[in-house]
Amino acid sequence: ARHLHALFLERLQRTPNKTAYREHDGDDWRDYTWSFVAEQIKRWRTALRNEGLEPGDAVALQLNNCLNWVTFEQAALSLGLVVVPLYVADRPDNCNYVIDHSDSRLLLLHTYEDWRVLSQAEGDTKQLKRVLILENTKAGDDLVRDVSSWLPDKGDEYETYAPPAEELATIVYTSGTTGRPKGVMLSHANIVNNAYSCVRSVAVCPEDITLSFLPLSHTLERTVGYYVPMMAGAVVAFNRSIPELVEDLRVIKPTGIITVPRIFERAYTKIKSDIEQGARWKKVLLALTVDIGWARFEQRQGRGPWALKLLLWPIVDVLVAKKIRSGFGGRLAIAISGGAALPYSVGRFFNALGINVLQGYGLTEASPTITTNTVERNRPETIGLPMHGIEVKLGEQDELLARGPNVMLGYWKNPDATREVFTGDGWLRSGDQARIDDGFLVLTGRLKDILVLANGEKVPPADMEAAIAEDPLFDQSMVIGEQLPYLSALVVLNTDLWHQIAHKLHVDADDERALRDERVAAELLGRIQARTHEFPGYAKIRRVSALLEPWTVESGMLTPTLKVKRIKVREHYADRIAELYAGHEVYRDQ
Repeated sequence: ARHLHALFLERLQRTPNKTAYREHDGDDWRDYTWSFVAEQIKRWRTALRNEGLEPGDAVALQLNNCLNWVTFEQAALSLGLVVVPLYVADRPDNCNYVIDHSDSRLLLLHTYEDWRVLSQAEGDTKQLKRVLILENTKAGDDLVRDVSSWLPDKGDEYETYAPPAEELATIVYTSGTTGRPKGVMLSHANIVNNAYSCVRSVAVCPEDITLSFLPLSHTLERTVGYYVPMMAGAVVAFNRSIPELVEDLRVIKPTGIITVPRIFERAYTKIKSDIEQGARWKKVLLALTVDIGWARFEQRQGRGPWALKLLLWPIVDVLVAKKIRSGFGGRLAIAISGGAALPYSVGRFFNALGINVLQGYGLTEASPTITTNTVERNRPETIGLPMHGIEVKLGEQDELLARGPNVMLGYWKNPDATREVFTGDGWLRSGDQARIDDGFLVLTGRLKDILVLANGEKVPPADMEAAIAEDPLFDQSMVIGEQLPYLSALVVLNTDLWHQIAHKLHVDADDERALRDERVAAELLGRIQARTHEFPGYAKIRRVSALLEPWTVESGMLTPTLKVKRIKVREHYADRIAELYAGHEVYRDQ
């Protein structure tokens, strides 16, 4: 397959009657074959062609993961159109910026309310020639059409557009943690090659079924959770919603998932919290299970010896590990984790319990995967090994550089940023610092996120924040200290655990003033310092400010891929930060 729609056609030819997708229709789960999907693509393609769109025109969509996402995109690609995905959870003004900047001529949305919100938000959408609505369309607007009446009953047969492999397939806008998002231009060859690298690194079989819940607008889910199963002939089931994820896992019983660390972090926190509140023997049994499971994992990886305690694994597996795995459906063999750093304690925990959690690393600019751990070679404290066909090396200041057929064409309408992100000899700059340990890559910091204290000492905040996150009390955290005399932290507390802490300290958990109580501050600092004691002395966190309101995409403090917008958080909590440095003249609002 030389381009993305050719990949679909190849799959259609090989297994036309095999189940491709599983989706809930509101009443029950339904299976759809590749042949059925092909007929739906024809309908979308005919309707798009009737809009007068030409190869190279951009079309945008903002939908939750569903079969319509696939059929719309495949139809657009079959006509040589450029697909621009929008994050469902993104702010309306950001969406309008992407629509305008990408020159999108057509937009697909779920409801008319989605369009009302966008049309009233800041930004220009005048270049749109058509807005399509899947549900709840209101009549009376020449621009807006209901998909059910817009789609023909049957699609026409005609020759599929076959673009050169290097032709632009999609523009994916990065999260924009420090400013306006940049449009990453990915070719057909970029994504096809990256999907092929994935299946060569981690085996995916026709018998596998994945549950798709990360947004398809996220390149990790799109490549690894959509194109890889298509390449392998596996089934993709679409999660109904995040609140229904636990139930969908139990019903679908996936063999694989693509996830971000937060999913496993929350599961880890819930399990640990439940155990802490239960009988002491349950806590001891869980610790024993993890200890035996980890020894078994290390022995299977060839890093540890056989030990007598491994004979106990079948027992603790039945008593503990299987019950925890059942929460993920009971058949989960592989979980690819990316998008952010997976805390070592969390990766160790689930690998010990028999779930292969494989941490990888990538960038949207690399389509996106660059490295991954594999089932056979898995070190949870690392981001794994370079993918097949992808070269990596360390540049100046130990910056991780990558090169390969998966690396983007450049940034849309931004030649200056394109020049900056590539070295003179064509290597993609990641912005992340790393070291190589026996072939495995370990991230050590981020070039732009290094905090420089007033005494000149340098601290990578992401490392400290990852360490803090290992305590289930802290849902979110941000370390502060740029040009300041010492480090402090803003922490968002887990509500349930906060009530337990408040009860222990005899303060009112529902009183906002309790968060500033000296006893609470001492408890939080003690917990933070227990997690960060391995950092150098100058990297000690000396003050903490606790919050209960989580940082969200809607508040503007998280990107759609759930990365913290550090500048926005600092601006929003300027008064809190000022309190952390009260009495120090060197403090100034950053």
